Amino acid sequence: MRLPLSTLEVFNAIAAEGSMTAAAQVLGVKRSTVSHQLKALEDQLGTALFVRSTRAINLTEAGRALARASAPAFQQLTDGLESARTVGHAARGTLKLAAPEIAYHLLLRHHLTAFQHAYPEIEVELSLTDALSDILQEGLHAGFRLGGLVAQDMIALALTPPLPTAVVASPGYLSAHSRPETPSDLLQHNCLQYRFPSSGQIAPWTFTGKDGDYQVAAPGHMTTNSVPITLELATQGLGIAYTFRNHCADTIQSGILEELLVSHRATLPGLHIYFPQEYRSFVPLRLFTQFLQSRLRTD
Repeated sequence: MRLPLSTLEVFNAIAAEGSMTAAAQVLGVKRSTVSHQLKALEDQLGTALFVRSTRAINLTEAGRALARASAPAFQQLTDGLESARTVGHAARGTLKLAAPEIAYHLLLRHHLTAFQHAYPEIEVELSLTDALSDILQEGLHAGFRLGGLVAQDMIALALTPPLPTAVVASPGYLSAHSRPETPSDLLQHNCLQYRFPSSGQIAPWTFTGKDGDYQVAAPGHMTTNSVPITLELATQGLGIAYTFRNHCADTIQSGILEELLVSHRATLPGLHIYFPQEYRSFVPLRLFTQFLQSRLRTD
């Protein structure tokens, strides 16, 4: 049997208010409409739900049974509608984000603590993955991506300018091997590779020259799907790594790693945050995006 929601709403109003006239006023309809809807429900169920008299209207046993079951359900529906109306319209709730590891290291780890202090009632749920996330399918509100190429139904906002790259190796590795002077010299070295989780392709090593950017197929004996781990392997002297300079600036400054091929350094597209158009007015996401943009402007 199809659930008669409209007539059940009328039934619960009569039961709560104690009269058809009062129920009609609460529902904003005519008394005759209430009477008609109640008769339709009783006809569908095949039983009387109220005992009517000139002075009062009282529930039958069947009516009391229906009221016990339906009144809490309608209250739950009312609460659900109110939640749907208010959720995302205040600085509270859960914000679910997908981010590649490199986005966390380059961007988020510097600002998450300050954001939590500024908005303690917004709970951030961070899913770290280098795979291209289908944020709608995974129930997420937004994701981060290098470059602004996203699906047509998404909005992408730039958070950083183009990011400079860096080729790095440990002093130990360089003392045991010749130092590359040009990108083609990398063909004689163990270059630590990064494989994209979504496409399965090896990330290219891009350099810049007098004729523009070009790529070198740098060979190597170690491949990971984690940029931070690739950098860690380089600090252990396993080989040469290609990464974002912002990610390894501290290790270069401390001498743990040495930067190579500086004059051939290229830049790659910056970090963007992307989200469905329907989440433009979702307050936790809007506050988070504005917070990041504001802090990045002052960095």
